[in-house]
Amino acid sequence: MPAPPILRDPLPYADALAAREMASIDTVVIHCTELPDLATARDYGERILYPASGTGNSGHYYIDRDGSIVEYVPPGRIAHHTRGWNPRSIGIELVNTGRYPHWLDSRRQAMDQAYTEAQIESLIGLLAELQERIPSLVQIAGHEDLDLDEVEASDDPSVKVRRKRDPGPLFPWARVLAALPLKRL
Repeated sequence: MPAPPILRDPLPYADALAAREMASIDTVVIHCTELPDLATARDYGERILYPASGTGNSGHYYIDRDGSIVEYVPPGRIAHHTRGWNPRSIGIELVNTGRYPHWLDSRRQAMDQAYTEAQIESLIGLLAELQERIPSLVQIAGHEDLDLDEVEASDDPSVKVRRKRDPGPLFPWARVLAALPLKRL
């Protein structure tokens, strides 16, 4: 499979993120944006910043519904996408509404928007290209596999909901794992 085209459009603070050796990367984490579109995800990445560093939450790569891929953070930089895993992982965000806009409402926890064929094809191509470029990249996880925290529901504090549920039940794990030599955590 040929490497997919990647538009490089770094976030304004990408150079302020800590650098790392590519050999330290062994994991890719799959996310969904839980936002309506790529433009909103970009706005969120630029607007919601940590006061101490001036950087914010972001994956490295974003894959839009049409399969186009945008690199917001180069893989040689540590992006903030999964607590406890950032120094050793690459974050890939698939545009998908997830639970948007009621992320923590206990009555709205279904993640029922399917990923597009173009997104999955681009994801598989991107993962193959990353494995070729980064031989230490050997495992894959969903954000939901690594962040198991529960928080109070926004509609009822007596109910707990998962903080992160992405990429969710409609992500085609079997297809992605069959296409690549990555081990799922």
